[in-house]
Amino acid sequence: MSVLSITFHTVESELSNWEQYVDTELIELVENLYDVEKYILSQVETEMLTEGKNTNLFLVFENDSKRQEFTETELLNISEKIGNQFGETVMIFITQLNTKKSRF
Repeated sequence: MSVLSITFHTVESELSNWEQYVDTELIELVENLYDVEKYILSQVETEMLTEGKNTNLFLVFENDSKRQEFTETELLNISEKIGNQFGETVMIFITQLNTKKSRF
């Protein structure tokens, strides 16, 4: 199992458009990802964030190789689509989670 966490930070002024995008296009993109075994799409609640909003996409892959392939191809495509639509108002942060121990 290999895990990737993608956080999308959206500025306050773009929240309405972003939420609509998440509910339509982003969910469809995620549902059609071939190598993703499981995913969780969630809104992040934190006291540390005072401006804008974070959305997190947690992806589970069969192995590190599948995760790497995704990062080199599909993630670039997703980032480009979001960049074309939202420019710098949605920032994308990638975190590769390397398992030490799991009961997942």
